Amino acid sequence: MHLLKAPRTLSFKCTQCGKTVKVFLQKVSACSHIQPYMGICDCGEVRRHATGNPQAVADYLASDDLNWVHHH
Repeated sequence: MHLLKAPRTLSFKCTQCGKTVKVFLQKVSACSHIQPYMGICDCGEVRRHATGNPQAVADYLASDDLNWVHHH
């Protein structure tokens, strides 16, 4: 079985200024439950995105902690 690797960067449109913002795969999770991404737009808006377990994704997106870690 071959698992696809999560992309290291993704691009989104900033909800505040409309510019493109790149989010980077975070190293805070070593498990397959969540692949968290974060980036900061030139305007200062923090952009988060994640894929994986719906509850883990919701916890990550709701967190203001820049050092968020997924716990089992």
